[in-house]
Amino acid sequence: MDESNYDEFGNYIGPELATSSEEESEVEHRVEEADSDHSEDEGPGPMAMELRVEAPQTQIVLHEDKQYYPDAEDVFGPGVEALVQEEDTQPLTEPIVAPITERKFQVDESAQLPDTMYTKEFLVDLLGHPNMVRNIALGGHLHHGKTALLDVLVAATHSWPEWDAATPIATPTTKMRQPNERAFGYTDVHRLERQRGIGLKSMPMSLVAQNTKGKSYALNIMDTPGHANFIDEVAAALRLADGVVVVVDAVEGVMSGTERVIRAAVREGLGITLVINKVDRLILELKLPPEDAYIKLKHTVEEVNSTIATCPHTDASMRVSPELGNVCFASASFGWCFSLESFAARYVDTWQMPVAPKELARRLWGDVYYHAERRTFMRRRAPDGKQAVRSFVHFVLEPLYKIFAQVVGEDEPQLRTTLNALGIRLRKADYAMNARDLLRRVLCHFFGPPTGLVDMCVAHIKSPAANARAKTEHLYTGQMDGATAAAMRACDAEGPLVVSVAKQYPSSDASQFYVLGRIFSGHISAGQKVRVLGEAFAPGDDEDMAMATVSDAWVYCSRYRIPVSGLGAGSWVLLSGVDASIAKTATIVDTSVAEAELAIVRPLQLPADAVVKIAVEPVAPTELPKLLSGLRKIGKSYPLAHTRVEESGEHILLGTGELYLDCIMHDLRTMYAEIDIKVADPVVAFRETTSETSAIRVFGDSPNGKNRLTIIAEPVDPGICEDIESGRVQADWPARQMGQFFEANHGWDILAGRSIWAFGPTVSGPNILSDDTLPAETDRARLRMVRDSIKQGFVWATREGPLCDEPMRSTRFRILNADLAESAMHRGGGQLIPAARRVCYSSFLTASPRLMEPISFVEIQAPRDCVSNVYTVIGRRRGHVTHDAPKPGSPMYTIHALVPTIDASGFETDLRTFTHGQAFCQLFFDHWQAVPGDPLDREVVLRPLEPSAGQQLARDFMLKTRRRKGLSDDVSIDKFIDDPTLRDVVREFQQ
Repeated sequence: MDESNYDEFGNYIGPELATSSEEESEVEHRVEEADSDHSEDEGPGPMAMELRVEAPQTQIVLHEDKQYYPDAEDVFGPGVEALVQEEDTQPLTEPIVAPITERKFQVDESAQLPDTMYTKEFLVDLLGHPNMVRNIALGGHLHHGKTALLDVLVAATHSWPEWDAATPIATPTTKMRQPNERAFGYTDVHRLERQRGIGLKSMPMSLVAQNTKGKSYALNIMDTPGHANFIDEVAAALRLADGVVVVVDAVEGVMSGTERVIRAAVREGLGITLVINKVDRLILELKLPPEDAYIKLKHTVEEVNSTIATCPHTDASMRVSPELGNVCFASASFGWCFSLESFAARYVDTWQMPVAPKELARRLWGDVYYHAERRTFMRRRAPDGKQAVRSFVHFVLEPLYKIFAQVVGEDEPQLRTTLNALGIRLRKADYAMNARDLLRRVLCHFFGPPTGLVDMCVAHIKSPAANARAKTEHLYTGQMDGATAAAMRACDAEGPLVVSVAKQYPSSDASQFYVLGRIFSGHISAGQKVRVLGEAFAPGDDEDMAMATVSDAWVYCSRYRIPVSGLGAGSWVLLSGVDASIAKTATIVDTSVAEAELAIVRPLQLPADAVVKIAVEPVAPTELPKLLSGLRKIGKSYPLAHTRVEESGEHILLGTGELYLDCIMHDLRTMYAEIDIKVADPVVAFRETTSETSAIRVFGDSPNGKNRLTIIAEPVDPGICEDIESGRVQADWPARQMGQFFEANHGWDILAGRSIWAFGPTVSGPNILSDDTLPAETDRARLRMVRDSIKQGFVWATREGPLCDEPMRSTRFRILNADLAESAMHRGGGQLIPAARRVCYSSFLTASPRLMEPISFVEIQAPRDCVSNVYTVIGRRRGHVTHDAPKPGSPMYTIHALVPTIDASGFETDLRTFTHGQAFCQLFFDHWQAVPGDPLDREVVLRPLEPSAGQQLARDFMLKTRRRKGLSDDVSIDKFIDDPTLRDVVREFQQ
């Protein structure tokens, strides 16, 4: 054994290898020998090119000398820089090669504008003439056909072949099954709207349409959602509109969503017109005879008029009726719409009748009968009862029924003959369509464009110029005798610029926001510098004012935007570059207006409260800035959504219901924050109130002990709270006007009404602060000097009540005495604001405080055999039924009930489970109601993991809310009262 082949540890290492220089010389020597051998051959044979020199393969190569891949210099050339990192900085969740993602969350066809029957320039020119413009809001209940009705107008004015090829069934399931996304509703542009099959946003559509006489008008139409949770979108649409078209299903009639839209329109002072949609359901589904169908349609009109009559401040001029021209009949899924005048015009043109269409239309509704033999109209039937037929049935319904019967039941030869007699020419391929497609094709040819709808809007909805005075006086908060108000009342395009921003829309990639507003006066153009006044702006306080430059201006048409150089008064305009300082709504004015004359358009008056709330936080704490940025964008996109931070650090989102919050979370996760978010179980907001007047005059001292306030608390009537919240009484009214209002409407003493200082916690909050001090006991001059400080303490107290940090409601605080320091430096805001807050708390706790919970109104439609199951579901959730009646002319029952919102989570799912999917409900906030029990009753024993009931609920809700917010378990009045004697008296009183 050769020991040189082994190392000192006995490992075999082999014989010593030759050096690299020796190996190279040996290889060269072998190559030379091979060349000499081949040169001796006779010629270059076929194997001559296969010479291969192989290096020895027996050597051992160390690991650090091995090279599996080429170096960077070999690939990229000399001079390349190579960085070596000891740790991979790329997370495992991120792919090495990230896929290319296109951020597009909604349909946008602005890159290639669709073809229209008019030029875009003609539309923009018409918008410059306010008398030729109509600003309209489409409103109604869920699935009553608002978007489908707008689609009829779009299909008549746009090149939209996908609409022609779509099956005419206006159900969400059919919409979701369409192979082409362009076949959806034209204003359903959001991705979530297409997934759910319902409208979630108010979307504008500007187009040019012709009336029966062929005159063109520019229509700015806002399509609004029908779901009860999105009533804030309806409020934003009504702010921009001059009138509303209420769409009602011919079978379902007036529902809760219809009533809410009508009340909101009356409150805004808008004209109301009616479209009875889905008339085809009376023929195809219910199969009603023509006479019964007329009775059903008449009942629907009467329901609408009854709803209008129940609204305050209405008169007979707001009545709707077909003979007045403010009612249309339609089947949007089949593409037709007509009014009595447009139908009469067809008779006059076809038969060359020597009568005006308006005169014939007046005889086509009501108790007017047509005698076929005498060819006369009469108000009463003939004696035998068979000769005369109701005119609407004879002239409208019977021809319509015959067309339906012919198309559905006849073969091609007979149908072709009938259609030729009506002047309808179809292609051979059209007769091979299925019945519904063929029926829509025939009816679209028979009725033509929806000129009757245009006639109704032009005649019964005021133009921006005609409605400018009423709109300005209702919304403008500035001086009515100024130059700005005069220009707004005249809709003057040459006056000072005033734009009311009511809605904000994200771009298709959600990278920025555009603002949609109505131009009240002046002219706005791209590149113009403007002032943006927020909702909290007040004259003399420019904190909520910002300067901005308009980047671009467009006419917004849902799926596309028409760029314009500028627009004048009366139009709707979409702007970019001015959204940075806008939270919800804003007022845009010109920079040339003096700051002393600046004023805002009144913020949106929302008809519902955000009472359902959830807590959110990012899964990764480092992504908190993304969450905060996303929450700010959510506030811009959803008018009624509110966010706040609790003392515990929780980020709270408030909305109107489950669907509303679900849509918010979808947008927050996918569009605005793009992070993973944890969501807590939904809870509800509470309110704190008093049930009695304070039995003890409670006083509180300032921190320096030199000021003392004496205040008592008492409950306020619910009617007063409604007047304050609805805006019928304003906090900035003069004392004389305030006193006269409360004396005339609520029976108050004139002095009590004049002594009101403020409402809280907002300017329209349902709490009152009044000055009931006597001149002999209080120095009024000093009290007036500290009035603002006391008001701020009152606002602070009513915003965060003592029970569980929830806002107060329906409480009046009366200042009985104020002992103030002589020196002004001893009675500053730092002394009186906390003193006023503490004494408001102490007086509140001595007035039998109670907790209030939100109550939801539930409207349920179900078949007769499911009514008992509906009662069962409502009873399990502390609810009770208020109305139960069959729907006239349909097989459905309508049930109205009241359910506590805290128990309404999952109500719809539970209802569908018990009724096997046959019941459908709409649920929305209705009012506040006191929770049973005393929240301060320490004798109530709450057992863990056991539901509370009866008088235990108030205590249970208060303690759980305080624990969730990180507060102490119980409320003690001792920390709000400094005087030990008074503390003992209060304690004895409570015991």
